[in-house]
Amino acid sequence: MRFLLLMAEADHFNKWEAADDAHRERVYADFHAFDEAVKTRGSIVGGDALDRPATARTVRPGDDRPVTDGPYAETVEQIGGFYLLDVPDLEAAVELAALLPREYTVEVRPTLEVAM
Repeated sequence: MRFLLLMAEADHFNKWEAADDAHRERVYADFHAFDEAVKTRGSIVGGDALDRPATARTVRPGDDRPVTDGPYAETVEQIGGFYLLDVPDLEAAVELAALLPREYTVEVRPTLEVAM
């Protein structure tokens, strides 16, 4: 089964820019531990860090499909990145999500694996 993990943190981008070397090393170590744990249970299908929300454009509903600057939702928490995992079940996905850096709120959502 595939699961999308969305990682969000309040004021994520400014906090990362202000982080000292020790903090960054710990976060990188957490990501490495997560990556290794996923390998024992499944695989990472994809993932990446995201740019600041101000760089986003949102295509809105409607006949003329207006485009607005910024993310689709106004929120204090900013999505900083994502992983797409292929693991046996939701329980495994949630256990693995808990290994990501503790600063993040992580939403774990099954995908429907729609054929394209």
